[in-house]
Order: sequence, then C-alpha cells, then structure tokens
Amino acid sequence: MKTGVCYYPEHWPEEQWAHDAAHMRKLGLSVIRIGEFAWSRLETQDGKLHLDWLERAIDTLHEAGLSVVLGTPTATPPRWMLDRHPDMLAVDADGRIRDFGSRRHYCFSHEPYLDECRRIVTLLAERFGQHPAIMAWQTDNEYGCHSTSISYSPHALAAFQRWCATQYADVEALNLAWGNVFWSMEYDNFEQIGLPVGTVTESNPAHQLAFWRFSSDQIKRFNRAQVDIIRKHSPGRDVLHNFMGNFVEFDHHDVSTDLDIATWDNYPLGFLTRDNGDADDQQAFLRTGHPDGSAFHHDLYRGCCNGRWWVMEQQPGPVNWAPYNPSPVDGMVRLWGWEAYAHGAEVMSYFRWRQAPFAQEQTHTGLLLSNGDADVAASEVATLNRELAEVAAFDVGELMRSDTPVSESPNVAESLKSLPVHSDVAIVFSYAGIAIQDIQLPGGSSYSPLGFCQRVHSACRQWGVNVDIVSPAASLDQYRLVLVCTSTEDEDDLVKRLQSAHKQHQAVIALFPGTGSRSHDYTMPDNLPPGYFQQLLPLQIIRSESLPAEQSMTATDSHGLSRSCSQWRERIASSIEPRMSFGDGWGFHYEQDHIHYINAIPEKNALIPMIGELLVEAGIPCRELGAYLRTQRIGPYQLAFNFGKQAVELDKALGTVLNFHHDTPLLVGSRTLGQAEVAVWVAG
Repeated sequence: MKTGVCYYPEHWPEEQWAHDAAHMRKLGLSVIRIGEFAWSRLETQDGKLHLDWLERAIDTLHEAGLSVVLGTPTATPPRWMLDRHPDMLAVDADGRIRDFGSRRHYCFSHEPYLDECRRIVTLLAERFGQHPAIMAWQTDNEYGCHSTSISYSPHALAAFQRWCATQYADVEALNLAWGNVFWSMEYDNFEQIGLPVGTVTESNPAHQLAFWRFSSDQIKRFNRAQVDIIRKHSPGRDVLHNFMGNFVEFDHHDVSTDLDIATWDNYPLGFLTRDNGDADDQQAFLRTGHPDGSAFHHDLYRGCCNGRWWVMEQQPGPVNWAPYNPSPVDGMVRLWGWEAYAHGAEVMSYFRWRQAPFAQEQTHTGLLLSNGDADVAASEVATLNRELAEVAAFDVGELMRSDTPVSESPNVAESLKSLPVHSDVAIVFSYAGIAIQDIQLPGGSSYSPLGFCQRVHSACRQWGVNVDIVSPAASLDQYRLVLVCTSTEDEDDLVKRLQSAHKQHQAVIALFPGTGSRSHDYTMPDNLPPGYFQQLLPLQIIRSESLPAEQSMTATDSHGLSRSCSQWRERIASSIEPRMSFGDGWGFHYEQDHIHYINAIPEKNALIPMIGELLVEAGIPCRELGAYLRTQRIGPYQLAFNFGKQAVELDKALGTVLNFHHDTPLLVGSRTLGQAEVAVWVAG
C-alpha cells in the first residue's frame, strides 16, 4: 500500500511548492491528488484559460518523485459559469435553488453544464493526459454530497419524463407497472408525469423509486461522459471517483462499472458523531471511531471495482463538519492506515496536506498546521510508512539477508502492492433494495436498512472473520456463508446465484426481513413475499409489522434458548417448523437444508450469537473477540487492532483458531495490545 495526500497548490505561494513536495517525500508519501476544486483558477472567466500554473505544479511534484492524481474540477463551477447558465443550479424538494457560494452547485440533468464539463475535462486531458507524473484521474468530487444526488429542477423534470418514455415505451405500460389505477393517478402521456414531491400526501412509492433510479442513472451518465474523454486522451491511466461513507442516494455499483478504482473518503470520528453512533458507541469510541465503521466501507468499496480500491481522503485529526469534532486518540491515524492495508487498499491518502487558514474548512486539520509546522498526524504517517516498508521487506525474502536499507530497496515498491483479501463470508448489498425500504420504512421510522446491514457486518467481524460486501450481480460461488439483508427487490437472477452457491458449493444462506418483498416497480410479488426467493425455501410472508425500537420481543425454543428482536417482524406461513416462537405464537427463524429465513430484526445481543452459529454451521473458523478487538487477514498476514481503552493480551484473546500461537513472532506491535495499537504477524 502506498500513502498520499490531497494538496491544493492554488492555495499557497508557488515558491512554497518545491518545499512541500520535498517534505511529502520525506514523510514517505508518494501519491498526490490535486486540481479537483480549482476551476476558477484554471479558467478565470469564460474562455480565458490559465493551465500553465497547473503544469508547473505537476512538474514540481514529478521532480520530487511523486505521482499525481488529477481531479476534474466539475464539482465547483466558477461564478462566471452561472452568468452564462443561470438555470444550471439544482432545486431542492421545497423548490429552493441550491445557490452559488459553496460547492456542488449544479444539476446533473442540465445539458449545457454537462457540455461545459466535457469541454474543461477535454482541455485538461489533452494537456496533461500523457504527462509522466499522472498516474490516475479523479472524476468530479463526492457525487451527491450535501444532498445533491437529486434535483427537482425543470431540467430534471424534462429529463425524467424522457427517461420514463425510454424505460416504459408506452404510458399505459407505466400506468400498469406503477399501479396508477389507485387514486386515479393514471397518465395520458409522458409529458404529464411530474416529480414525486409536493403532493397532498405521500406520492406513489413506484414513482419515488423510479425517480431514484433516474437520478442514479443521471450520475452514472455524468460520470461516464468524463471517463470517456479521459480514456481517449490519457490511455493507460486509472480513472476513479471518491465516494463517501454512509451514503446510499445512488447506486455506487452501477457508477463503478465505468471506473478502474473505487475510492472513498474516510472520516471515522465524523461519521460516528453524525451518522450512526448510538449513545453507548459514542461514549466508547469517541476518539477511535466504531471498530467496524471504516471496515464496513473498506469491504463495500473493495467489492465495487473487482477488488481495486483506495482511501482518497483519510481523517488526520478533528474535522469541521460533524455535530462535534473530537481529536483522535494518539495512534489512531497509524491504526487507520494499517486497517486500510489489511482490507486491501492500494493507496491511503490523507486530507489534507496543510490546514486551510481561510474559508469553510479552517478547523479541519491536515498533516501540517496552517503555518507549515507538522501536526500530530504527520509523525504517525511517517511511522506507518516505515512499518509498511519493513513488512514489505519481510515479504521480499532476499531483503532479510541484504545490507541494503529497507527504505531504499527497489523491491519495496513492488512488494507494497495490495495483497489478496480472501473472505469466506459475503454480505449481498443492494442500493436499490435500501431505496425501496427507505421509501415506505417497513421497519418503522427508527429502522435503518443501511444501519442493520452494518450491524450484520459488525457481528461477523466480532467473530474474527473476513467479510466481502458484494452487489446482487456478483458471483457467490466462492463463499461458505452468504447473508442477504438489503435485497428487498425480488430478483430471480440473484436467487439463481444463491442456488448455485448452495447446491454446487454447499454454502449456508441466510435471508433477513424484507427479502424479495417488492418488484422492480415497487409492487408486491404475485405469490406474496419473498417472491422468487420461495425457490430457496417454502414460505410466505402473510403479515409484517413495525414497532418502536424500545419495544423488544423475545422468541424462545423448547430448550429455553431465547433471542430478542425489535423494530420489524414478519408472520410466516410455511410447512417448515420455526426454530423458535414468540409469546403470541408467531414463529421465528425458519431453516431448511442450511438455508435460513430470519423473519425479525435481532437485537445486538441476539444477532452476534446467531451469526456465530451460522459461521460454525458453514465450517468457518471463528472466535468471539468482543466489542473492542478486531482482526483481518490479508495475503500471508494477520493483523489485530485494539479500539478499546483496556490493553488486550493477544495470547488469551485470539487463540490458535485465528492463527496466533504462544510462539508466534510479531512483525509489528507487541503481544499486549494497548488502545490504538496494531499487531502484524505471518498467519499459519
């Protein structure tokens, strides 16, 4: 794994660039992202280009031995662009214009703006596409950030009507598919179709889902336009985009089909406080981030581009945008780097090089303070790079017998390439399935389909196993346990892949509430949910209920074993006897021939042992690690991470089942693992 940083030469005097580049090199950084917000400096007014400064910046970095990721600047159209295209701005659900003065102020459906983007990307690709420093291109920046995936502008309306005409061909087919006979919502032509907003009560869920799919397709189309230009003028360079955490407003799997590498922006402390940390988690992991928060996204984005993924922006200290912004405990920046390595990252890039002394992100830390002095993270990054080189040298056997310093060996760069991550467990993750659940909230207002999927992933990780998160279109034949927790859409193709994994490769399959409950057009399957998934085991959902999160329900079996559930429960009709029953007679947990249907949402204290039982059934070696210790296997290496305040004795905590023995030598770390500490050893 290489390390890098996001750098903004346009923010600093040109005479400082060479010093910055040398300092980056000294810290062990090698990949530098630039340019993604610089349009106003590249084109100061309509048609007046200034690309020479960017070439000098690229040359300066290249002369220091650094590689460059050049970002297209289309996330920040300059002010003069709005004078030329005043109707290019997105519109929110309340009809307010998303105006100039920050970033991402454009509508994906505005054709003239897309033409402007093609023009600037072409100019950049023609000028710099063959420059020896350019190793990759980043398209735009953080698609959808600040709730910009969806726009309700006149341009979006017209494009949506055209999209509907393409999808359905005949308006009567659309009426039938959407069930528009309900409430007399039928259309006479496609031009009558509005946007699913501003209605007296809720709009048709089929209409909402279609608009979500359309909006996702618009992002894919926008991205593809840039990718095609870059591939034409800069062949052989990777093209990537930086996705975000806890973000499901469009289909990332679909957009990734046009990319070489999926990258994402990782802010563990910001995400914990803003998105998905309950009170207990925020108390326990305030300065470390949730032990599985980063890992979930590492595994998710590893599944987007055939295993190729980076962290494009890594939190180096307090950020500026969360409800509150704590400082990470000493050692966490180093740990986050090792964690990314363990999950197969090719590059770990930090945001940002130097803290900005102006504008919106003044309190967002960097590797350097705004005056150029090193901040805390700089030393941790240097330590990480030194340790990565040492482990890489161990992997290159001849270096262990050489007098050549590790950091100077020509073989280290080759051995720092990402190693394979092998997983026996797969979680099938569907962006469309999450959208379907979010539209009508079958689990109640407190239920989050993304959050539940993260809980399933976390439960697996607490048993010390690697996990792949894959799209519904992925092959499943290599897995021993497949967990389906967001596939609300009734998909015959997915069922066939599950059958193949089960029948040909003896995989254990577990389906969770909502599986196969809606069609592509948001209607109920003719044969009741779970639709096509009834080919896997004979059962039907005859009732579904949602309950407050605090309303716990307990299911018990004949031996007195109990499992607590909450939020969402389904009543099953089946010839299969349930393993457990609730007090009111509803069954819980149906299984036949190693295929399971878990028809209620298990609470944390129930989900963890249930996952453990499934792992044992699948024959996957595992050991319960508890809340704070995590492990990950990559290539020949096993790594352990301690997110808790209490030190962990690895000899006691791991055991031989996770490739750790009393005489196992450590390449990094010690056998007593303190908070934010890492251990690395050769497994087996």
